[in-house]
Order: sequence, then C-alpha cells, then structure tokens
Amino acid sequence: MKKNLLSVLILVLMIVNIAMSAVMMMSVTSTNQKTAALMDSIATAMNLEWNSPGSLTDVPLSDSETYNVGTMTVHLDYSEIVGEDGTVTTSDKQIYIVFDIALLLNKTHEDYESYGGDNMSQYDSMIKDAIENVVTNYTEEECRADFSGAIRDEILAAIQDLFHSKVVYGITLNNVKYGGG
Repeated sequence: MKKNLLSVLILVLMIVNIAMSAVMMMSVTSTNQKTAALMDSIATAMNLEWNSPGSLTDVPLSDSETYNVGTMTVHLDYSEIVGEDGTVTTSDKQIYIVFDIALLLNKTHEDYESYGGDNMSQYDSMIKDAIENVVTNYTEEECRADFSGAIRDEILAAIQDLFHSKVVYGITLNNVKYGGG
C-alpha cells in the first residue's frame, strides 16, 4: 500500500511538474517573441540611420561632385593634464591640426542648382568657419581617437545646417597632421 501511495504521489508530482514547465515555457516564449520583436525594431531603426537617404551608399559616383575646400589649420582646445596628486591643469602648449577637406555634393539633389558647381566657392569662408567651430571644441587626444568618426559626422552636420540642406552628403578628410608650439 505504501508503495502504491508513493507511486501515485510521484505521478502527481510529475504531472504538476509537466504542467508548470508548460506554463513557464509559454510565458518565456511569449516574452522571447516580444524581445525579438523589440530587437528587430531597434535593428530596423539603426539600419535606417546607417543607410539614411543621402548617405554615401545612396549616391552613385556618377551623381557626385567633389568640392575641394582646401587645407585647413585649426587650433585645438587646450589639453588637460592630471597630475599624480589629482590636480588638473591645462597645457599652455598650443596644439593644432592640419588636414585637407573636400565636400561631396549630390548633383541630383533639389538644392544642387543653388549650391553646386561654381556657386559653392562663394560659401567657402562660411564652410571653413563651420568646420573650425566644430574642430576647436576638441583636444588633440579626442581628435586622434575619433577624427574620422563622430567628429567627421559632426562636421558634416554643421555644414548641412549651414546650407539647411543635405546637398552635401559627405566629406573626405586627408593628410591629417598634428603639431604644437
């Protein structure tokens, strides 16, 4: 009798275990589906940002025009030096960056007639000022770490804000050099 009662108890516990496992699997599966949907929407949003209209991948080379801004020399923000005792001082050494910059224009953009071709040269000083306003906010270390990443994107955004247009869809930076005196 004890063996039968023990067998029935084990059987009941197994059935309860199976039922609880099924309930848990259903709740985990639905949560997993919601998480997967959220990740898909995040990936879609990021993909839209990476391949936004007017990005480098969307403009064929035949529809591009390059406007050479020229070589720029920009004084960088003073570097902060942290001493062994934790004190922070600014370096009195002026650091500068020298680079060649060119703008990439979309010849099929609606604003190309206004800004493209020979028209771009009349905005040369404003373009250089916008670039300088962005770059001077960074130290040498920050420029060395991310000049062709976030800083480049910030320069492009400043130029697009200047023209209130995305006719300039990219920039190229070459011959980047640092110096100090």
